[in-house]
Amino acid sequence: MVPTHDELQFSSLYLTRFAASFGFMTVLTLLPDYIDALGATGVTIGLFITALELARTVGIVPLGWAGDRYSKRLLLVGSLLVSALAYLAFARVTTIPGFLAARFLQGLGLTGTGLLSLALVGELAPNDGRGNLIGKYNAFRMAAGIAGTIGAGILFALTGFDILFGLLTVLLIVAAASVWLFVDGDETTVTGFAFTDLAVNRRIVTLTSFRAQYAVAVSLVRNWVPIFVGVSAAQGGLASGTVVVGAVLAAEKVTNMLCQPLAGRFSDRQGRALFVFLGGGAYGVLALAFPFAPSFDGLVTLPVPMAGEITGAVIVALLLNGLLGVADAFREPASMALFADEGKGEGITSSFGIRSLVWKPGSVLAPLAGGWVMGQFGIEWVFFAGGLAALSGVATFLGILSWTHGSRALHQW
Repeated sequence: MVPTHDELQFSSLYLTRFAASFGFMTVLTLLPDYIDALGATGVTIGLFITALELARTVGIVPLGWAGDRYSKRLLLVGSLLVSALAYLAFARVTTIPGFLAARFLQGLGLTGTGLLSLALVGELAPNDGRGNLIGKYNAFRMAAGIAGTIGAGILFALTGFDILFGLLTVLLIVAAASVWLFVDGDETTVTGFAFTDLAVNRRIVTLTSFRAQYAVAVSLVRNWVPIFVGVSAAQGGLASGTVVVGAVLAAEKVTNMLCQPLAGRFSDRQGRALFVFLGGGAYGVLALAFPFAPSFDGLVTLPVPMAGEITGAVIVALLLNGLLGVADAFREPASMALFADEGKGEGITSSFGIRSLVWKPGSVLAPLAGGWVMGQFGIEWVFFAGGLAALSGVATFLGILSWTHGSRALHQW
């Protein structure tokens, strides 16, 4: 059956999301190897994460404005090519400054690909099916996470950096060509500066009360899971190899991928704010449980080819990270659909830009704080801080939502 024009457009955007996320997860999976190879410790480890987030922050406002004013398609193609250049640089990194420079370039590309492709999906999707389609879009991100974690770990073990990052570069170039060929040129002409009006939108303000705190939680937990699994026991980790790190990260992506489209469909029917509340609360509780994984270390030891010995602690880490994926699957498509609802026709790229911008203070500063906390108090306190930040954000969201929009707002939004 020949795909329709709309199907080709969505497929091209899904491929874009897959390629960008594959690159992000590849570097995240290899982060313990870069830490060991470059001799990074403490705050320097935090800088490895902050460099990426700082770059992702720089591009939000100009890309949000330009995406609403000019061609989203052209800007998206450019962002994919910038990403390709970044991953070529990662293959040749030999110093800490070189790694930080590659991370900064990677962050610029990720901002463009994520913001612009999501804006195009939100704009093409119908109002009553937006959560479901955004869930499908995010499912491709999770599929890339699985391929990026497991595939990156195995390819790195077999071939090293060059072939791995070469394949990734080719994938990004194919995605850029697909967008250029199949996605319609955008004729949006939102004049003025949409950020100004949307920044005081009541629903957006309510959502940002949660999102600003939740950014701290996710930035700490998501970035420290591979560190926790991969670094030595002397630093509080499980001392597992790259393949195991990839498998633990993939567990979160598998559950998230499977649950996102269904959770998005239910949020379209039952109330998107409710799913934001439930997903955020569950994420906080699971983050608090993560430091207790080493308590199960001696329960079982299984020899696995290429991965070495799998202990009870690793199995618990796999389960907890899988459940974190379920929790985030409840929150993410509902949150994105709410921002799309408010921005469509008024500046949808700017609406998603606000969503990203609110995330950035936490995502930039939390890794630095996490590196300091890890050095001063131990790695377990990074997860405790992340869990409490998520629960605080959920409590704030529920309080503001109930006070300003009524007790039924969780189901009405």
